[in-house]
Amino acid sequence: MEERDERDAAEVGECSFLGRQAVGGKPTHTESKEDRGTGSESTPRLQLPMPDLQLVRHAPALLAFERENRAYFAASVPDRGDEFFAEFDTRHAQLLEWQAARTDYFHLLVAERGEVVGRVNLAEVADGAAELGYRIAQKAAGQGLATAAVRKVRELAATEYGLTRLRARVTLDNPASRKVLEHNGFVAGGSLTLNGKPAMSYICELR
Repeated sequence: MEERDERDAAEVGECSFLGRQAVGGKPTHTESKEDRGTGSESTPRLQLPMPDLQLVRHAPALLAFERENRAYFAASVPDRGDEFFAEFDTRHAQLLEWQAARTDYFHLLVAERGEVVGRVNLAEVADGAAELGYRIAQKAAGQGLATAAVRKVRELAATEYGLTRLRARVTLDNPASRKVLEHNGFVAGGSLTLNGKPAMSYICELR
């Protein structure tokens, strides 16, 4: 099976997207240190109403999101590489197959005009567990959406997908992502190495 590089590990710099992407109409709230992105303070921010949380379907908006934020994401995690973009349609079709088979659930945070401003994924679903990953658009950072989005996906995992446990991995130099997880009931586990950096595993028991 092709490597699932579509899975967005929780160590992504934009992970604070949780605070930015609000799911299901969640109102924007005051930015906290945990919800700030890693981009330049001079980068214009979109003041968004709560984006809608949707399972991934259409490719163009997702591709635009990945292209626009490529450099921003690469500042925190390994770049996807040119091949990812060149073969995007094929990879996207694979995502839809995995999702249809219920081995993965890929969620998008979609703003009012259809623009994707974040992703929250549940990957490698098996034996009642899955790995959580997320990333947020640079211009949507700092709006308190990340924590809300993770909370919503955590609820879906328990009520809609029948899961009992979520896992996540975060590098130690990404305190914002760690705060998002901790605010959503994740408990730190063992240490590990992720993308060549010291990291920590997290577990969230859903039942």
